[in-house]
Formats: sequence, structure tokens, C-alpha cells
Amino acid sequence: MKIALFPGSFDPVTKAHVDILKRSLPLFDKVVIGIGLNSTKPAYLNLEKRKEILRAVFADEPKVEVKTYEGLTVEFCKKIDAKYMIRGIRTVSDFEYEKAIAQMNHALAPDIESIFIVSKPGYSSISSTIVRDIMRNNGDVSQFIPKEAVDLL
Repeated sequence: MKIALFPGSFDPVTKAHVDILKRSLPLFDKVVIGIGLNSTKPAYLNLEKRKEILRAVFADEPKVEVKTYEGLTVEFCKKIDAKYMIRGIRTVSDFEYEKAIAQMNHALAPDIESIFIVSKPGYSSISSTIVRDIMRNNGDVSQFIPKEAVDLL
């Protein structure tokens, strides 16, 4: 069984995340969305709300599971038997950042491959950081996040 991990904070999940995940589904038997707990990055949405939103967004996708983890992402991959890690690339700077992480992950766990999926042009400017800023300032984020997320916020 080909299992992939799609790790992130998903704070909040965006249409860009959804696009990357849906485009990766034909490649794998199962994709685990791993909500990583990052102690250096304070969350806007609590963990339970992020899980609830992700489960609602992917309710019709039987190949998708939502889990949480702490610690090294490659260790979580090993725990769930994922041999692949999906990463979305929006910009050149994303690529440089993700390439460095992929190379370090490869040094730690050579049997886990990083798969980069380039975002569609219409999604390249959408980031959770910008969406959070809009939310903090009571702006309308409905064009940037999935309908299920809008309904649950």
C-alpha cells in the first residue's frame, strides 16, 4: 500500500491545500493529513477545530485520514508507514525552503521521498499566514478557504 503524508499546520486549511491534496490522491492508496504541532508557532485555530474542518472538507474522500503529531515529521512518517511526503510549492522561495527540508529529511530517513506538487497559478498567493491575518482583522476569507471551513468558523 502506497501511503503518503501531507504535513502542515493547516491553520487554517486553504483552497491551495485542498488543491494539492486532491491532485495527489491518484498517486497513492492513502493520504494522511498530518497536523503538526509546532511549539514555536502559536496557533490561531485550536487543534480540534482544525481537525474538524479537515475532516469536513475531505469527508467524501475515503483515501484521506486526518491525524495529529508532534516531533520530527519523518518519525511520524515511519509511525504511519508513509514512504512519501507531499509538499506544495507556490513560489521559488517555497522551493528553496522545501528543498532544504527534503534534503535533511532524506539524510534522517533515506527511504522516505518528498514529492513536490506545484500549486496552480490561481492559488500561488494564498497562504495560511495571510488568511490568518485577514481573519484576525475580521475580513472575509471565503474566497481563500473551502466552503466547509467557512461554515465551521
